Amino acid sequence: MHIPPNWGTFFALIVSFLVFWFIFTRLFFRPFLNLLSERERRFKDLSLRTEQLIKEAKTADEEREKRLAVVRRDALARRASERHKAEVDAAQMIEAAKAQAQASLEAASAKVESEVRAATQELEEMGKTLGAQLAERMLGRPINQKGLQNGSQNRSTDSNN
Repeated sequence: MHIPPNWGTFFALIVSFLVFWFIFTRLFFRPFLNLLSERERRFKDLSLRTEQLIKEAKTADEEREKRLAVVRRDALARRASERHKAEVDAAQMIEAAKAQAQASLEAASAKVESEVRAATQELEEMGKTLGAQLAERMLGRPINQKGLQNGSQNRSTDSNN
């Protein structure tokens, strides 16, 4: 059995399909495709902007690191300079203290030497006086001080020769 095609129904179906296609394209497909393409464009723009911001951040990081390196180098140089200055100042203070200590030592040494000479002279005087007193007691008579002085001078010149 063979059913002949109904060309009128066939053309009505084709026309209705094209009308529905046109309506759906205008109302649903095109706005949806526009929405998808707009979304894709925004993602591309955001992706490009993100890449640009990442590059800018890397550049800013590199610039900050360079400035930080310069600041560190300057700080190290200044610290080394200040340390050297402090070492020089300390060396000068040490030298000044040594000079002052040496001067004090020499002054003390001179004072001790003069005190020793004075004490030696005083002891010599005491020795002469005590010797004269002892001689007076032993001899039981007063002794001429002039004779003692001449005798001690003769003895000191004899001991020097």
